[in-house]
Amino acid sequence: MESFFVEWLSLLGRWVHMITGIAWIGASFYFVWLDNHLQPVAEQADIDKGVGGEIWSVHGGGFYHAQKYKVSPEELPEKLHWFKWEAYTTWITGMFMLALIYWYGAELYLIDPQIADLSKPVAILIGMATIVVGWIAYDQLCRSAIGQNESLMGLVMFVLLSFAAWGLCQLFSGRGAFIHFGAMLGTIMVANVAMVIIPGQRDLVTAKEEGREPDPIHGIRGKQRSVHNTYFTLPVLFVMISNHYAMTYGHEYNWLILVGLSLAGALIRVYFVKRHFGKASLLPIIIAAALIAGVAALTVPKQNVATATAGSTDTESVPIVASFAQVKTIMEQRCVSCHAESPAHPGFAAPPMGVKLETSDDIVNNAQRIYQQSVASKAMPLGNLTKMLDEERALIGQWISDGAKAE
Repeated sequence: MESFFVEWLSLLGRWVHMITGIAWIGASFYFVWLDNHLQPVAEQADIDKGVGGEIWSVHGGGFYHAQKYKVSPEELPEKLHWFKWEAYTTWITGMFMLALIYWYGAELYLIDPQIADLSKPVAILIGMATIVVGWIAYDQLCRSAIGQNESLMGLVMFVLLSFAAWGLCQLFSGRGAFIHFGAMLGTIMVANVAMVIIPGQRDLVTAKEEGREPDPIHGIRGKQRSVHNTYFTLPVLFVMISNHYAMTYGHEYNWLILVGLSLAGALIRVYFVKRHFGKASLLPIIIAAALIAGVAALTVPKQNVATATAGSTDTESVPIVASFAQVKTIMEQRCVSCHAESPAHPGFAAPPMGVKLETSDDIVNNAQRIYQQSVASKAMPLGNLTKMLDEERALIGQWISDGAKAE
């Protein structure tokens, strides 16, 4: 029954997280677009009021006229909308999902004894520390001399994030490493809103109410953090969907795949931001496409790699003879506790991804999935809880290579 409630909490948490994330990202993308499409003000009266740019648009059967003030209007309106709760709610629901799935279920999704034999409390503390230290390091960089040079800032961030990706993949399961990398970036994004952008906007409003000049540093910092947030968005979105693709997080070079696809996402966003101003160089898109193609090539499954180790010497290897009966026995011992109509494992109320491996037909029909998850990526069993041996993975691979037939 516990797993049933956890499944429902996961469903509802993921749903709300997706909804609020769409609202936050949609608003963020819109305002970046809006800022980059502002035109010179047409009316002198608007210029006299302090308007610095404007744009006309049409949507949903109506016309809209958006104006941006250089500093602030002469009188603040009675109602002023603050774009913050979309970000806060996205982070809150994201942390709820992280705690529910990867911390509460750390032995399933976070810890892999074959990578690092961590206790559950230690693994959770490392995950928390990664998120906190990530924000502190980023914030200090932005406030340092390095942060005044965006090109240098970008290079330093790339090096530090690459190191973080590598380090996480040496400590956690692939899924756990990827999701903590994304949680670190997502926390940086929402902390930018909560601790830099919104306080700066509050100072702007307060200065107007008190009749003093606002500190220009708030506008400079807010603009910088907003730009950074838009570049972090696509890498975070990749991480959110990566747990469905074992070919990425389960690969032996998973940290490199994480870095490559994150960089590709950032470059794609760079292109579209530049494109807002008109014609833009295709170089970022070309580099991003090359990175994605390189990652795809890296993850191509190796065929016919299985060789027997039992009875072999350092100078010879004996080809595996794989029977379906052997494969079925492995499935029963290593996989069916989760992949069954009624899973015996307490962590699941239903078979993961709806995949059942109880019958001969189940096994044959899911042969390619079994190969990708258990042989090519070794992502399954989760955390290798059932202790599947490399020899067993090799035997499965050979059976699939031989045609995956039920004998």
